[in-house]
Amino acid sequence: MSPGDIAWILISSSLVLFMTPGLALFYGGMVRAKNVLNMLMMNFFTISIVTILWVLVTYSLIFGDSTGGIIGDFSKIGLDGVEGEELLGAIFQLTFAIITPALITGAIAERMKFSAWVAFAALWSLLVYPFVGHWTWGDGGWFHDLFNVGAADFAGGLVVHINAGIAALVLVMVLGKRRGFGREAIRPHSLPLTLLGTGILWFGWFGFNAGSAGAADFGAINAWMTTQVAASVGALGWVVAEWKKTGKPTTLGAASGAVAGLVCITPAAGYVGPMAALAFGAVAGVVCFLAVSLKFKYGYDDSLDVVGVHLVGGIVGSLLLGILGDATFLGDGVEGLIYGGLDFFSAQVVAILATMAFSGVMSYIIAKAIDNTIGLRASEQEELEGLDITLHEERGYVLSETA
Repeated sequence: MSPGDIAWILISSSLVLFMTPGLALFYGGMVRAKNVLNMLMMNFFTISIVTILWVLVTYSLIFGDSTGGIIGDFSKIGLDGVEGEELLGAIFQLTFAIITPALITGAIAERMKFSAWVAFAALWSLLVYPFVGHWTWGDGGWFHDLFNVGAADFAGGLVVHINAGIAALVLVMVLGKRRGFGREAIRPHSLPLTLLGTGILWFGWFGFNAGSAGAADFGAINAWMTTQVAASVGALGWVVAEWKKTGKPTTLGAASGAVAGLVCITPAAGYVGPMAALAFGAVAGVVCFLAVSLKFKYGYDDSLDVVGVHLVGGIVGSLLLGILGDATFLGDGVEGLIYGGLDFFSAQVVAILATMAFSGVMSYIIAKAIDNTIGLRASEQEELEGLDITLHEERGYVLSETA
């Protein structure tokens, strides 16, 4: 690799790492003031948990020699023999492994014990993420052989967003609803904080997607532009949809729509052009807006809309890639459904379903195991007083000297 390529991947890695504190602010502004530090802590602490596991074993499980296309072996435990360009790749991939479980925290906000989150994040990072990561990105993973063309995931539609989104849905179903959900208004305490987090996420996403090109080249340029287009149109689509439905355009809607557009383009950023990215953003903005309301219809308490944005956005993006994917970017013989690529579209569908099934089942097993041992949920009194003071002995805001 040229020094310029090395510099770009290191910069991209730093951008993606910065996304996790950005996610903490994005989520932190949407919870009530009494729970803001707990949300920030769950996100921030995930960096430490995942980094340690990554060095010890997770990298090897994803990128070690394949065992039947299912999981990597233990040949690279402790990053043994991983150096040079491979170590650079390990740095970049580590930042993806960090933010993926962090995404789940938005769904279980304001009611999960911090100790239970630490246990879940560690177990999920060992028992779920490496499998889907190996299937999709590992050398010899079975997604590569689907229908002789393989499924594609440029920067994490399957591995990051669908994987985390279905885990979030399962976890909230095991955990149960917040007290007062559906009976009283539970409003964000600081939308300026959320918008700041959105800006950091948007900024970091250029490392997420353009960095996944693997070099400072024309592929990175294209991924940067498709990312910008999809995010912009996603924000517009969400706001237009809610404006039409409720008569009010909201700041939260603009922020959520931008993230939905970013999620949707992630699996395809390097495989489509800017015009296709317009479609990704528009569909994501409207569909994810509609999907968010399903939690009220079906009664699951996805606190900060992880399911509606990340699971649905990841599915939509992966399917649209199967429809609009361009052989110019994907390679000879691999193209979307509109170009006649039925095999490639079918591979995308199978990969989506397999990711959802595996992650969903394993997340349920992990959640139930924790619930039956140390317990998942904070007590009623802790939830009423707020998790900041009861679990961390801290307050996010001191509004007077006597507070």
